[in-house]
Amino acid sequence: MEMRQLRHFMAVVTEGGFTAAARAELIVQSALSTSIRNLERELGADLFDRTGRRVVLTEAGRALLPQARALLAGADAARDAVAAVAGLAAGRVAIGTIQTLTCVDLPAELAAFHQDFPGVQVSVRDATVSELTEALRAGELDLAYLAPDARELPEGLTAYATWHEELVLITAPGHPLAEAGRTLIKDLAEEPFVDFRAGTGLETAVRRLAAHCGLERRITCDVTQAGLLVELVRAGIGVAFVPRPIGERAGLPCVAIRQPEPGRTVVLAGRGARPRNPAAGALLDHLTGAAPAAAGRPGGRRLPAGP
Repeated sequence: MEMRQLRHFMAVVTEGGFTAAARAELIVQSALSTSIRNLERELGADLFDRTGRRVVLTEAGRALLPQARALLAGADAARDAVAAVAGLAAGRVAIGTIQTLTCVDLPAELAAFHQDFPGVQVSVRDATVSELTEALRAGELDLAYLAPDARELPEGLTAYATWHEELVLITAPGHPLAEAGRTLIKDLAEEPFVDFRAGTGLETAVRRLAAHCGLERRITCDVTQAGLLVELVRAGIGVAFVPRPIGERAGLPCVAIRQPEPGRTVVLAGRGARPRNPAAGALLDHLTGAAPAAAGRPGGRRLPAGP
């Protein structure tokens, strides 16, 4: 039994005859009659009494009528729901982010997106890069800001936009390095460090930088929250590498690093050339459209998209 057959059945009931029903359905009468006969054959009963001048429902037809109305109404409701999502009157999008994202003001961008699409529910998750990557690949997230360890994303993932973030060394106020304002990596061998726990995008970038420069850091404390890291540095427990905006917002001295200039790459990633979820596609358009403005903010400049 097809929805088309039920529509033809309801048209005969509503219009009172096959000729008028065919006209209303914009098909020839023979095609409508064949559709009704096929429906009757599938159901095993006549639906109309065709002996009089006017078509009348049989007992079987009267039994089918409320069910046909309900099925057609349900189909219409389903189409409306899909159209609402496609038109972004409703929908849901899930986005992940590294905790130390600074190249994009994500709360401000999501607030602007909500103004344009108030019916779309946005779910935000912050986690480690590996957790975000797996959530993207599993379809739990539509989009994610990552600081990947490798030059290329795992198979199946696409970088829609790419930024470079400058890393600086933050210290407690009054620290000797704060007065100098600049330092070399090799001069930090005796400094105690506060660091993020292994697996975060920032920890990976800093560990790679230290290894490249031959710096063996003495980690006095490792944390999982950016706010706690900043306060530990402020208290004098150690120094830390962070994106410049984090140090500036905290009001801590930001010591520039000379030779090499440290930094990390951040990408906005997802599955395939474009998200299949219409709400995710709209959010992607919003975030990538906002990227040039974000690139001008302190701490981040946008690079060409791609691995």
